[in-house]
Amino acid sequence: MSSNNRPLSPHLDVYRLPLSALISIVHRGTGAFLTIGTVVLVWWLMALAGGEQSFNEAQEFMGGFFGKLILFGWSFALFFHLANGIRHLVWDAGYCFEKSDVEKSSYIVLGAAGFLTVLVWIIAFSTGGGA
Repeated sequence: MSSNNRPLSPHLDVYRLPLSALISIVHRGTGAFLTIGTVVLVWWLMALAGGEQSFNEAQEFMGGFFGKLILFGWSFALFFHLANGIRHLVWDAGYCFEKSDVEKSSYIVLGAAGFLTVLVWIIAFSTGGGA
Protein backbone atom coordinates (compact mmCIF):
# COMPACT_ATOMS: atom_id res chain seq x y z
CA MET A 1 0.00 0.00 0.00
CA SER A 2 1.44 3.33 -1.04
CA SER A 3 1.51 6.19 1.44
CA ASN A 4 1.50 8.83 -1.32
CA ASN A 5 -2.31 8.96 -1.53
CA ARG A 6 -2.92 9.43 2.17
CA PRO A 7 -4.13 12.84 3.37
CA LEU A 8 -1.72 14.92 5.40
CA SER A 9 -2.68 15.49 8.98
CA PRO A 10 -2.89 19.20 9.92
CA HIS A 11 -0.06 20.40 12.10
CA LEU A 12 -0.04 23.09 14.80
CA ASP A 13 1.37 25.74 12.47
CA VAL A 14 -1.71 25.34 10.27
CA TYR A 15 -3.95 26.59 13.07
CA ARG A 16 -3.94 29.96 14.78
CA LEU A 17 -4.48 29.38 18.48
CA PRO A 18 -7.02 31.71 20.06
CA LEU A 19 -5.67 34.28 22.50
CA SER A 20 -7.31 32.48 25.42
CA ALA A 21 -5.36 29.31 24.57
CA LEU A 22 -2.10 31.26 24.41
CA ILE A 23 -2.94 32.92 27.73
CA SER A 24 -3.51 29.47 29.23
CA ILE A 25 -0.10 28.30 28.04
CA VAL A 26 1.59 31.46 29.33
CA HIS A 27 -0.22 31.04 32.67
CA ARG A 28 1.45 27.66 33.14
CA GLY A 29 4.81 29.11 32.11
CA THR A 30 4.53 32.00 34.54
CA GLY A 31 3.72 29.51 37.29
CA ALA A 32 6.99 27.72 36.56
CA PHE A 33 8.88 31.02 36.36
CA LEU A 34 7.44 32.07 39.74
CA THR A 35 8.96 28.91 41.20
CA ILE A 36 12.36 29.85 39.79
CA GLY A 37 11.92 33.40 41.12
CA THR A 38 11.13 32.01 44.55
CA VAL A 39 14.38 30.04 44.48
CA VAL A 40 16.21 33.31 43.69
CA LEU A 41 14.40 34.98 46.59
CA VAL A 42 15.48 32.18 48.94
CA TRP A 43 19.07 32.54 47.66
CA TRP A 44 18.93 36.29 48.40
CA LEU A 45 17.55 35.64 51.91
CA MET A 46 20.27 33.04 52.56
CA ALA A 47 22.85 35.57 51.41
CA LEU A 48 21.33 38.07 53.84
CA ALA A 49 21.66 35.56 56.66
CA GLY A 50 25.15 34.57 55.50
CA GLY A 51 26.79 37.83 56.37
CA GLU A 52 27.84 41.08 54.77
CA GLN A 53 30.12 39.65 52.08
CA SER A 54 27.61 37.10 50.75
CA PHE A 55 24.83 39.70 50.87
CA ASN A 56 26.93 42.21 48.94
CA GLU A 57 27.66 39.58 46.29
CA ALA A 58 23.97 38.80 45.95
CA GLN A 59 23.10 42.49 45.79
CA GLU A 60 25.76 43.06 43.14
CA PHE A 61 24.29 40.29 40.99
CA MET A 62 20.67 41.36 41.47
CA GLY A 63 21.57 45.01 40.81
CA GLY A 64 23.21 44.14 37.50
CA PHE A 65 21.51 43.86 34.13
CA PHE A 66 20.84 40.12 34.33
CA GLY A 67 19.53 40.35 37.89
CA LYS A 68 17.17 43.19 37.00
CA LEU A 69 16.01 41.27 33.96
CA ILE A 70 15.17 38.30 36.19
CA LEU A 71 13.34 40.60 38.62
CA PHE A 72 11.42 42.27 35.80
CA GLY A 73 10.36 38.91 34.38
CA TRP A 74 9.45 37.66 37.84
CA SER A 75 7.32 40.72 38.56
CA PHE A 76 5.52 40.37 35.21
CA ALA A 77 4.95 36.66 35.90
CA LEU A 78 3.58 37.51 39.34
CA PHE A 79 1.10 40.09 38.04
CA PHE A 80 0.12 37.97 35.03
CA HIS A 81 -0.50 34.94 37.23
CA LEU A 82 -2.49 37.11 39.66
CA ALA A 83 -4.66 38.68 36.95
CA ASN A 84 -5.32 35.37 35.25
CA GLY A 85 -6.09 33.78 38.62
CA ILE A 86 -8.72 36.45 39.23
CA ARG A 87 -10.14 35.69 35.78
CA HIS A 88 -10.36 32.02 36.75
CA LEU A 89 -12.18 32.97 39.97
CA VAL A 90 -14.74 34.85 37.86
CA TRP A 91 -15.12 31.77 35.69
CA ASP A 92 -15.46 29.57 38.79
CA ALA A 93 -18.35 31.80 39.85
CA GLY A 94 -20.02 31.00 36.53
CA TYR A 95 -19.53 34.30 34.69
CA CYS A 96 -17.94 35.42 31.39
CA PHE A 97 -18.06 32.16 29.45
CA GLU A 98 -19.22 33.76 26.21
CA LYS A 99 -16.58 33.79 23.48
CA SER A 100 -16.50 37.61 23.36
CA ASP A 101 -16.14 37.79 27.17
CA VAL A 102 -13.27 35.31 27.14
CA GLU A 103 -11.51 37.36 24.45
CA LYS A 104 -12.04 40.62 26.37
CA SER A 105 -10.83 39.12 29.62
CA SER A 106 -7.69 37.86 27.86
CA TYR A 107 -6.84 41.42 26.85
CA ILE A 108 -7.68 42.65 30.35
CA VAL A 109 -5.27 40.10 31.85
CA LEU A 110 -2.47 41.18 29.50
CA GLY A 111 -3.17 44.86 30.08
CA ALA A 112 -3.37 44.54 33.85
CA ALA A 113 -0.15 42.52 34.04
CA GLY A 114 1.72 44.96 31.82
CA PHE A 115 0.36 48.03 33.61
CA LEU A 116 1.09 46.73 37.11
CA THR A 117 4.59 45.60 36.15
CA VAL A 118 5.48 48.96 34.64
CA LEU A 119 3.88 50.80 37.58
CA VAL A 120 5.89 48.85 40.16
CA TRP A 121 9.14 49.43 38.26
CA ILE A 122 8.42 53.15 37.86
CA ILE A 123 7.77 53.40 41.60
CA ALA A 124 10.91 51.40 42.38
CA PHE A 125 13.13 53.60 40.23
CA SER A 126 11.51 56.85 41.36
CA THR A 127 12.17 56.03 45.03
CA GLY A 128 15.77 55.04 44.35
CA GLY A 129 15.16 51.33 44.86
CA GLY A 130 16.07 50.39 41.30
CA ALA A 131 19.21 52.48 40.97
